[in-house]
Amino acid sequence: MTLTTHHLAFTATALTPVALGEQSGSAVRGALAGALWERFCTNKTAPACVGCPLTNVCPVAALLAPLRDEEQQGGEQRPRPYVTRPPVDGAHTYAPGEPLAFGLALFGSAAALYPYVVMAAHELERGGLGLRMPQLGGRRGTLRLSEIAAVDPLTGVRQPLYTIGGGQVKQPGLPIDADAVRTYAAALPADRITLRLHTPLRLIEQNRLLKRIALRPLIQRLMRRLDDLAIAYGDGPLGLDFRALLDVAESVQVVADQTRWVDVVSVSHRQQRRTPIGGLVGSVTFAGDLRMLRELLVWGSLIHVGRNCVKGDGWYAIEY
Repeated sequence: MTLTTHHLAFTATALTPVALGEQSGSAVRGALAGALWERFCTNKTAPACVGCPLTNVCPVAALLAPLRDEEQQGGEQRPRPYVTRPPVDGAHTYAPGEPLAFGLALFGSAAALYPYVVMAAHELERGGLGLRMPQLGGRRGTLRLSEIAAVDPLTGVRQPLYTIGGGQVKQPGLPIDADAVRTYAAALPADRITLRLHTPLRLIEQNRLLKRIALRPLIQRLMRRLDDLAIAYGDGPLGLDFRALLDVAESVQVVADQTRWVDVVSVSHRQQRRTPIGGLVGSVTFAGDLRMLRELLVWGSLIHVGRNCVKGDGWYAIEY
C-alpha cells in the first residue's frame, strides 16, 4: 500500500480576542471550509457540490465533498482526504498577541491540493476564527498567520514551509508512508500499549453509540477507514484479513481505563444544523498480543478514527 499522509502545523497570533470551545476542531474545519468556498468556488449559486457541472475539476469539491467515480455507487461521497487537529488548550480565549496552533493532515493524492489549503489558511486572517463575541460586535476574533510547517508526528521532525517575511511558501517534504509506519510500529511493545485520546473518540457498533472503550470496535472502524482512504487516495485496497485481525483485537484486554465521555455539539450556521461530536477522551491501556495490530494503531494516530474525523475527532497518540 502506498497511501501517504502529509501533516501541516499552523501557528498564528491573535490580533483580537479569539474564543474557542472545548472541542474546537469543528471551528477550525468550519473556518477553513468557509474560506475554501469563499475563495475558490466559482459556482456559488449551486446549492451543493453534487450536481454542479464543475465538481470534477473543483478543488473545493475535491476537499469538502469528494464523490465516487460514476461506476462506483453513483454520487456517494468518498471519505474526505483530510483531518483537522485543533488546539489542545480546551476551551480558551486567546488574548491579543497570544499564539495559537492547529494542524491539518492531507492524505495521498490530495497532497496536490496543498496550495489551496495554504490560501484558505490565509483567508482566516480576514474571516476570523472561533466563537462570535459581543465585544467584537458579534464577529469572530481575528488572527495573523505567522508560520506553516510540515511535521512528522512519529519522529517529531519539523520542516518550516512559510514564515512572515520569509518569501515563498515551500512544498511539504515530510510524507509518511507505509514503510515509515512499519518501522515505527516494529519498535512498539508487542504486549502493552496506551492510547492518549486528544479529541473525542466517537464509535458506533451495530447502530449503538459506544461509551465504554474496547479495542475490537476501534480496530474494526479503523480498518474500514484506512481501506476506504487507500482506495480513494492511494493504490487500492489493503488486502487485510479483517476477520483474523478482529479476532486478535477481541482477545486484547483493557487493563487501565482513564477515559471519560464528553458531550460536545458542532453548530453549522450555514446549514442551520447541530451535530453531536462528543466522545471519549483521556487514556486507555490495552494488554495482550498486539503484534499484528501495531501498524493499524499507528495508522490510526495519523488518520484519526471514528465519527467526525474532519472536525478533529478521533485523534490519539500512542504512549509506551
